[in-house]
Amino acid sequence: MRKQLTRAAGVPFERYRKSTRRRVFLAEMDKVVPRRRRVGLIEPHYPKAGSQGGRPTIGIERILRIHCLQHWFSLSDPAGEEALYDSASVRAFAGIHLGQELVHD
Repeated sequence: MRKQLTRAAGVPFERYRKSTRRRVFLAEMDKVVPRRRRVGLIEPHYPKAGSQGGRPTIGIERILRIHCLQHWFSLSDPAGEEALYDSASVRAFAGIHLGQELVHD
């Protein structure tokens, strides 16, 4: 069976996107912040998925990125979650793709 093509197929969704100050800032922070070293420091203390049940853990790097976003933009936990839903540049920095996954609260 052939896949049905949509109108958006083959057309870039954000063809005329403007580079906002937020997007430029996050691109610069993505290059400057030494996350690998920080992830190595956090990893021994980060909870591991186990047989205790509960929610699955979120990757250390993603949590670190979200923590940085909250700090840089003075966001509480609920405001950080809302920013992830609301802003494509924030989602891109955190590595979240709403077509594939939910934003964790």
